[in-house]
Amino acid sequence: MNSLRFISEQIVWQEVPNETSLAFLISGCPLGCKGCHSTDSWKKDSGMQLCPVYLANRLALYRGLISCVLFMGGEWQAEHLLAMSKLVKQQGLKTCLYTGLELNQVPQSLLNELDYIKTGRWIAERGGLN
Repeated sequence: MNSLRFISEQIVWQEVPNETSLAFLISGCPLGCKGCHSTDSWKKDSGMQLCPVYLANRLALYRGLISCVLFMGGEWQAEHLLAMSKLVKQQGLKTCLYTGLELNQVPQSLLNELDYIKTGRWIAERGGLN
């Protein structure tokens, strides 16, 4: 995989408290958590490429409407995710990562660019965010 790819993009309000977020569901998740509601995100190289030009255009489109960008996955390509996070921060927005990893497994360089992080595998018995 040469770049980040995503299978969905949407504006969300619940995932990051007190933030209006542009959320990207990144494809290629290697974890395969039991009960995952996004199994379509497991396939590598599926979806659209999330490149700096595309992201910059989306940030310009939503300028003044969003306060955060949420990456749902992508930590398996930390260098690419780091570049996208830096671009978001340069635009004065907050960043968030949802990762199936534990906090100590996320590279420090990536943690330095995040305002929010949700860690750990999906556990169906715990239910959703509410």
